[in-house]
Amino acid sequence: MRRIRITPAWYFSDETGNQLDPKLFALLEAVHRHGKLTRAAETVGISYRHAWNLLNKWGEFFGIVLVELERGRGARLSALGEKLLWAEQRVIARLGPQLESLGSELNLAIQQTLEGVKPVLRLHASHGYAVELLPEYLHDLRLDLQYCSPREALAALRRGACDLAGFHLPRGALGARVSRDYRDLLKPRSHRVLRFISRCQGLMVASGNPRGIEGLADLAMGETRFINRQAASGTRALLDGLLAEAGVASRQIPGYELEEYTHSAVAAYVAAGMADVGFGVEAAARRFGLDFVPLALEDYLLVCHRRTLAESKLSALREVLAGRAFQDAVAALPGYSPDGCGTVESIESLLQG
Repeated sequence: MRRIRITPAWYFSDETGNQLDPKLFALLEAVHRHGKLTRAAETVGISYRHAWNLLNKWGEFFGIVLVELERGRGARLSALGEKLLWAEQRVIARLGPQLESLGSELNLAIQQTLEGVKPVLRLHASHGYAVELLPEYLHDLRLDLQYCSPREALAALRRGACDLAGFHLPRGALGARVSRDYRDLLKPRSHRVLRFISRCQGLMVASGNPRGIEGLADLAMGETRFINRQAASGTRALLDGLLAEAGVASRQIPGYELEEYTHSAVAAYVAAGMADVGFGVEAAARRFGLDFVPLALEDYLLVCHRRTLAESKLSALREVLAGRAFQDAVAALPGYSPDGCGTVESIESLLQG
């Protein structure tokens, strides 16, 4: 059955009611990526003439050109073109998890109406690129995927509102310390861990790393602008732990108080030139053309009740996780690895230290 996706759309209009063509954003992104208007038009699926007319029309609308063309040098976005592109990218990145959650609810309602009530696997999880892949591979299983903070996911599991809770922990002593924040929600006797993936987190910086940022100490430099993740996120807990280990006080970091809500939103913020550096996964940095300074490996884990492991929906999930197709898709994500994907472990190891 087809899956419905929800994507945001922008509408700019002036006093006469002229509305901005949504294809303009796709064209701006293609110009930014390829540096040639002919290639950009092909990518978007429109003629060169149409692309040229589109840029002229909306350049007049805003009163300034959006793309600068130079003979022999191709095409590049003007300052306004870049601002429009990155503003759109930031909106999509920020709203993405909420829209995916809404889409999951809508698809589930449609399926149940058309096909009747069948078993549903309810997953509440911290947002991530590997988790995003799951609906594409669970063809024989209905997935109700809701994104939330790690504590919210584990709390939902504890009260029976979901079958699986997804959260992530850094490796080593820092992971043992971070896990203490979840001890009140984890029950060693009745909970089990499904290993999912490992991923690399670190600093996302502009291409070429113009400020020469090599580590956390550089965040405390007075001229370096930082963009953070929200306080409830697992990524923020990881960053704060790394800062404590490095002896860097958060109050010394310009921009530490500024927050975004996804890895992609942080990357888009840096790509737009609104910050010099952000913290998140390597996959987000590469997706937005940024350089990456690796700092920590972490394990993304799925927690369930021991009694549900024998249920068909968990068996179906484990079969997908252990399969070559899903693991190859995970391995294709920069900084991701399907380490032990689908294997079951006890929860005691998470509570050590």
